[in-house]
Amino acid sequence: MPFNLPIFLTWLRILAIPLLIAVYYLPADWASPYERDVFATCLFAAAAFTDWADGYLARKLNQTSAFGAFLDPVADKLMVAATLIVLVQLGRVDAIVATIIIGREITISALREWMAKIGAAKSVAVSMIGKIKTAAQMLALPMLLFHSPLLGLDMKWLGNWLIWVAALLTLWSMGYYLRMAWPEIASRSSEK
Repeated sequence: MPFNLPIFLTWLRILAIPLLIAVYYLPADWASPYERDVFATCLFAAAAFTDWADGYLARKLNQTSAFGAFLDPVADKLMVAATLIVLVQLGRVDAIVATIIIGREITISALREWMAKIGAAKSVAVSMIGKIKTAAQMLALPMLLFHSPLLGLDMKWLGNWLIWVAALLTLWSMGYYLRMAWPEIASRSSEK
C-alpha cells in the first residue's frame, strides 16, 4: 500500500468520520448544541477541503496511484453517508433523501466496479451532472450541520432546499450512469 501526502489527507478524511459522529454524543455540559454544530460544520468543511487538496496534490506532485484512486471516493462516500445519518438522527434531513443519496452511491459504486471488471469503465466515467450533484451535496451538508442563521442567511432553509436539489440530481445522475452502462448490461444479460 503506497503512502504519500495525498493518501495521508484521504486517511485523515476517513478518521474525521467518527469525530463528526462523536461530537453529537458529548455530554451536555461539555458543549452546547450550537458548539456541537459549529465543530461538526468545521470538521466537515475541513474534510471537504482535503477532498479537493488530495486530488490536487496527487496531480501536482505526480503521486497518483491506483490505491489513492480507490480510497478517495470511498472516503467521500463514507463521509457523506455518515453525515446524512447524523442529520437524519437530528431530524434535519428526511430519511427518504438520505436513502436516495446513499442508495445511489452504493448502486453506482457497484456498477462502476462491475464495468471496470468487464473492461468498460469509461462508460461510467464521472459526468458533469455527477459533479453538480456533488457540489450541491457538499454545500447542503455543512449548512444543515450548522443549522443556524449565518450572516443573515437561513442556513436551515438553504440547506434543506439544496439537499432536495442534490437528491433530485442524484436520481438524474444515477439514471444517466445506468443509461450509459445499459448497452453493456443488455449485451451481458443476453449472453446467459
